[in-house]
Amino acid sequence: MKKAIIIAIALAALVAAPAAFAQTSGGTGTAAPAATSSTPPDIGAPQASQIGDDTAQQNLKEVSVDKFEASGFWTAYMAGDEGFVSARLFEGAPAGKKGIPDERQIGMSLQTADQYVLGVKVEFFRRGYNEFYVMASKPIPIEGISKTVSVWVAGRNFNHRLVLLLSDFFGHQFELPMGTLNFQGWKNLTVAIPPQNPDGVSGIIQNSFHFGNHMGLKILGFRIDCDPMESFGTYYIYFDDMRAMTDLFAEDNRDKDDMADNW
Repeated sequence: MKKAIIIAIALAALVAAPAAFAQTSGGTGTAAPAATSSTPPDIGAPQASQIGDDTAQQNLKEVSVDKFEASGFWTAYMAGDEGFVSARLFEGAPAGKKGIPDERQIGMSLQTADQYVLGVKVEFFRRGYNEFYVMASKPIPIEGISKTVSVWVAGRNFNHRLVLLLSDFFGHQFELPMGTLNFQGWKNLTVAIPPQNPDGVSGIIQNSFHFGNHMGLKILGFRIDCDPMESFGTYYIYFDDMRAMTDLFAEDNRDKDDMADNW
């Protein structure tokens, strides 16, 4: 009789053990012991301090960089032995473009400040690894710390490649590929601005802790790298509404009584 009781108790323990284990690991039963303060949080996860993305101190805002409305502000050129290029404004706009809700009025009314697009026409002399440039008459500054830059482009479904040209806080020039122009109609191309390297003195640098009253990038223009198999005849490309997603936290929280180092 005693042996039968012992066997029954052992069997009951074996049946109950998996159920107890499942409740503990599944989170529906007894909670696991809480982590102590010495346990590092989010082990293996990227840290904001290392990737320049401290969301606790950011004020992201989409701003207009240029709408390609000023005649003569943008100039197109290429090597004289590769072809002939010209640029001018045309009335029009991408149908999918949406306005910035709280955009500020600068210079002219918002109703009349977005009527044109920039058209560029290239007539190639020969096939080859040709390239041409669409450059601003002077660098276009962007306030704050830029995260992305976008522009509407009609690339006419060619395998040419668009490259953004910019300069950083210290005037060092960089180029960022924006994509291939192998699509029909208008498309909004966007490129991310990589954060500066952890050493703080290399990469694309947008600010310096010595100078808090001005920061950011300057847009120089674009380069179009032509596919040698399609760089013949006449090529057309159109640009409109360049914007940036930028962090304006430092701009909006600057001391009003601070001096401006612009003399």
